[in-house]
Amino acid sequence: MKTGVPKKQNQQPGIEAEMNPRPEFIKANYKAAGKLQDKVALVTGGDSGIGRAACIHFAKEGADVAIVYFNEDSDAEETRQLIEAEGRQCLLIKGDVKSAAFCKKAVQQTVKKLGKLNILVNNAGMQVPQKNPKAIDEKQLDDTFRTNIYAYFHFATEALEYLHEGDCIINTTSVTAYRSSPNLIDYSSTKGAITSFTRSLATNLVDKKIRVNAIAPGPVWTPLIVSTFDEEKIKSFGSETAMKRAGQPSELGPAYVFLASDDASFITGQVIHINGGEVVNG
Repeated sequence: MKTGVPKKQNQQPGIEAEMNPRPEFIKANYKAAGKLQDKVALVTGGDSGIGRAACIHFAKEGADVAIVYFNEDSDAEETRQLIEAEGRQCLLIKGDVKSAAFCKKAVQQTVKKLGKLNILVNNAGMQVPQKNPKAIDEKQLDDTFRTNIYAYFHFATEALEYLHEGDCIINTTSVTAYRSSPNLIDYSSTKGAITSFTRSLATNLVDKKIRVNAIAPGPVWTPLIVSTFDEEKIKSFGSETAMKRAGQPSELGPAYVFLASDDASFITGQVIHINGGEVVNG
């Protein structure tokens, strides 16, 4: 992680451009191999963090990318410029994934503007830490589930109108789906749902030869962290891992490329754990 003093941001979603230190979204020595040449990917939450890393790696590998984001205009514009610098097209789609109608429209807009859809990455998410379960009110519960799992379902079902044999869906779940997270009860519940959603959708679509897999990050340095945790947690973030540090988005991007490419042609219904050495079951 680059030098800097981490500062808390007071509003979700966080802004990557204001983070100190800035996350690393791709390693300087990354070597592309044209694994996604002329594919079209749609990435939710693709403006920053893990989503940005997936987008930039996809563009490096030859894909055009549609990015769904909430209201982080500066981050989205920066990611668009990074994608276009790779000679690929980028479509920015601003809106709220809690709306089923927006999710469906975003998929349709991607196909209309970029011509097709080959890769769907469900990645957008939110979390609100609460030490007391009674503090999780109906609105928080509804917002968390609508953002973290309902939207995945809506994007996937609409995408199936356009995905064909060899195409894929990649969902971002979390290490919290596999171990206790006492201050993120509603968030970890949605991540468990994403894992089960991934497995069930994969077996449902196997005859259509559309693959569905997931990635379960451990602690990763993203805007979600600085916009949700207090300053003490931010300063020690990732220290509980075997590697004693948080991951960088750049360390996850290649996994999205792998699952999106033909290299993963015999993999479906699986979860890749990228968590700094934490042993999990499942």
